[in-house]
Amino acid sequence: MIFITAKFLIKPEYADDWPRIAAPFTEATRAEPGCLWFAWSRSLDDPHEYVLVEAFRDDAAGAGHVGSAHFKQAQQDLPRHLAATPKIVSQSVDQEDWSELGEMRVDR
Repeated sequence: MIFITAKFLIKPEYADDWPRIAAPFTEATRAEPGCLWFAWSRSLDDPHEYVLVEAFRDDAAGAGHVGSAHFKQAQQDLPRHLAATPKIVSQSVDQEDWSELGEMRVDR
């Protein structure tokens, strides 16, 4: 799978509304057949920063995402709300889902 983590620094006046602003892009991406997950979290350290954790089934799914109409629309709509260019880590990993964190195993 393609595993991606990206940090988005939002302009202060838009930070509280970011989930609503990004909602059309988020919903369309989650509906892609190759999207495994696409989840936003707000930073505990910086209220203007959102972290996006996303995964796509394979290279073809990732390419489909970047080539989609909603991705191109997001490229037009979202940057005006950003304080800086987003930072990204993108890697191909040999798994299909989340693994358990064995060092903190919970036995029930």
